[in-house]
Amino acid sequence: MIIYNVTVNIEESIQIDWLNWMKTVHIPDVMATGYFLENKIAKVLSIQEGETGHTYAIQYTCNSMEDLEEYQEKCAAPLQEEHGKRYQGKFVAFRTLLEVV
Repeated sequence: MIIYNVTVNIEESIQIDWLNWMKTVHIPDVMATGYFLENKIAKVLSIQEGETGHTYAIQYTCNSMEDLEEYQEKCAAPLQEEHGKRYQGKFVAFRTLLEVV
């Protein structure tokens, strides 16, 4: 099993809108691609010195690296672009791949 983890730090001023949009639009759109088995969204509780905003980890689980690579090739760009346009300049994100052992 592979976990595709997206960590996002979002500005305080739009955090409620962003979280609602993620839960009602973005995550359902990602799941509708059919590549992922489940998802979780978690608020990061540890805060680094000088950090502002709110940080969340969104985790999508899939069966294999092949599934993830196909998702990235066929579906990821427009979904990421939609998020980027909606919250341009108000977030920072990075992605991590994890293998369940």
